[in-house]
Amino acid sequence: MASADHLRALDLKAFDDTRAGVKGLADAAVTALPSIFHHPAESLPDAAPQTHRFTVPVIDLSAAVTTRAAVVAQVKEAAETVGFFQVVGHGVPEAATAAMLAAARGFFEEPVDAKAPFYTRDLGRRVRYQSNLNLFKSRAANWRDTLFMELPAAPEEIPAACRSAAPEYARLVQQGLGATLLGLLSEALGLRPGHLEEEHGCLDGISLACHYYPACPEPQLTLGTPRHSDADFLTVLLQDSVGGLQILVDLEAEDGGERKRPVWVDVPPVAGALVVNVGDFLQIMSNGRFKSVEHRVVANAVGPRVSVACFFRTDRTAASTTVIEPIVVTDGDGGQRYSSTTAEEVVQRHYKVSSALQQQHFRL
Repeated sequence: MASADHLRALDLKAFDDTRAGVKGLADAAVTALPSIFHHPAESLPDAAPQTHRFTVPVIDLSAAVTTRAAVVAQVKEAAETVGFFQVVGHGVPEAATAAMLAAARGFFEEPVDAKAPFYTRDLGRRVRYQSNLNLFKSRAANWRDTLFMELPAAPEEIPAACRSAAPEYARLVQQGLGATLLGLLSEALGLRPGHLEEEHGCLDGISLACHYYPACPEPQLTLGTPRHSDADFLTVLLQDSVGGLQILVDLEAEDGGERKRPVWVDVPPVAGALVVNVGDFLQIMSNGRFKSVEHRVVANAVGPRVSVACFFRTDRTAASTTVIEPIVVTDGDGGQRYSSTTAEEVVQRHYKVSSALQQQHFRL
């Protein structure tokens, strides 16, 4: 008799071989969630979520023109306490964000035969379409398909649906918003505005991950994306109106108690806003002052949800030589909290930690 692990391996291969992803299951109108997507109860959202009054900060970057010090203070507080904030007045045109979401959605909703040439698990390819990066290594699959683009890429490598919108959107985010954010974060560390960009290469590389989360028949059994932090300097997320993003925040007890408790907090879509979060690289570089916070995406009975994440990181060719080193700004920092490392080593540790977290949830 075949073991449960062997049967699961066969189910995973059968799913992967379709090259249709989770979208294919949604198109087939499945009413029961396949067992490969079942997550353990302890890793899923509570049926009765904890109540709190915390909201993720929304910062108007356009105000920096007249009140820069106030905006720096807002960014500093958000980066040091929660590691997440939303920005409006960011300078990325609404036409560009709308075109990017439409392009991503257009790609995922193409026929399977049109998407299949881009479906790969070859990490050497700069553009990869797949369902679940670690499908064969994780203990549960996630209800999500992804188109990953490491830019720059040759035009023929990018699907036609995204060939115009993706490079232009990435350019606007990298050269405009990215430079603005890193300038504000530099000042929040007590440095000159160009420090993080010019001295540490925080804008040298950019990757896009377009995610597609179809409506899920049994959202209480799975996740869109499990808890994780981001192995990069900074992430800028464009999300549609569906929602589902949550961050793990240590909150003070609201009953007068002194002990903090970890609470999953929604990051609701705000019209015209982009979500910004600190990555692992920047937490190390800031000597722990800025927080790279764990986050996840819950599955929804409605959808699809479409999002596009821009990751500011080094190009892969420079990852092994790019040094991530703590900046100790003042004596009050308490000394250096992290050892110098490379971007590649941070990424490797990141995936080991993510794997360990998932194994812990499964009591392995």
